[in-house]
Amino acid sequence: PCRSVLTVACEQTEVLLFDPISSKHIKTLSEAHEDCVNNIRFLDNRLFATCSDDTTIALWDLRKLNTKVCTLHGHTSWVKNIEYDTNTRLLVTSGFDGNVIIWDTNRCTEDGCPHKKFFHTRFLMRMRLTPDCSKMLISTSSGYLLILHDLDLNKSLEVGSYPILRARRTTSSSDITSSGSSGPRAVGSPCHQNDSGPLSEKHMSRSSQREGGSPRNSLEVLTPEVPGERDRGNCITSLQLHPKGWATLLRCSSNTDDQEWTCVYEFQEGAPVRPVSPRCSLRLTHCIEEANVGRGYIKELCFSPDGRMISSPHGFGIRLLGFDAHCSELVDCLPKEASPLKEIRSLYSHNDVVLTTKFSPTHCQIASGCLSGRVSLYQPKF
Repeated sequence: PCRSVLTVACEQTEVLLFDPISSKHIKTLSEAHEDCVNNIRFLDNRLFATCSDDTTIALWDLRKLNTKVCTLHGHTSWVKNIEYDTNTRLLVTSGFDGNVIIWDTNRCTEDGCPHKKFFHTRFLMRMRLTPDCSKMLISTSSGYLLILHDLDLNKSLEVGSYPILRARRTTSSSDITSSGSSGPRAVGSPCHQNDSGPLSEKHMSRSSQREGGSPRNSLEVLTPEVPGERDRGNCITSLQLHPKGWATLLRCSSNTDDQEWTCVYEFQEGAPVRPVSPRCSLRLTHCIEEANVGRGYIKELCFSPDGRMISSPHGFGIRLLGFDAHCSELVDCLPKEASPLKEIRSLYSHNDVVLTTKFSPTHCQIASGCLSGRVSLYQPKF
């Protein structure tokens, strides 16, 4: 968070640490895990967590990197995502076992942290918390987006124990409530065929309609509109949130794996207009087609710290995208219908497919990493 260290998760059990100012290599954690390292999350300026395909999460202290603070066991498959609630000091992780697990770092010991399974859904890809931790968003390989409203991480959720808001498809139209009440389509995915959706019909039949404000942990099931996808279905591979909580950013690929899109969806707040047809929480505002290279690999994109730009992997480089040509705030250039994102600058320095990119939280600096292992740092000028 203070921009003093750049951490890099690597395929072969390693975590690399660099000084982003001088670009010097600080340290290599050569056996950080027993399998691929997938994600790194700082809890404060010295503590960070890593997760891996070895099904574990590890906690580290920058002041003593020779040993882990502790290792967390609880997932049964590859762990792909780490979030953190700074208010409650709860660590939240998700994996390909479909589980979202809560870890109480307030009671952390050398043997680990107390934990509990918070939520489960099939074909889980990514999980994110909004900046104020009032919502949890979960994307799936079958094209569904799940939103838990008025989030309470202290309450474990079992299927049927939470209100389900009507499943529906998002739209770019300004009349959200007129989109009808049909549920999401069941579509296949590159990884999972014959998917019948994240929730079974018998549980959907118990769904409770939102009247006024949402109850705690009420679940909304959406099928986001993706340009060009139409009737072929899509897989939501990357999920990010606007730093001010105004929107969500998705990277989607078609089930036929021949198209990729970056899409921005504005959060639609407030009570529904009609209880029988609740307001859809997301509206597609901006999108752009991506370079269809590196099929089968997930490309992680990100917002700038002020939310005015998006950095997106694009072939052997990255593209800086804006909501308009002047890098205006999203709220100042919301279109009535979905509009193309504007390309502000393209940066190319890799000889392989770029898989991840990240803005510095404090300076005009961007990092990118490619499949062959090269990490590049940029200070773009405009």
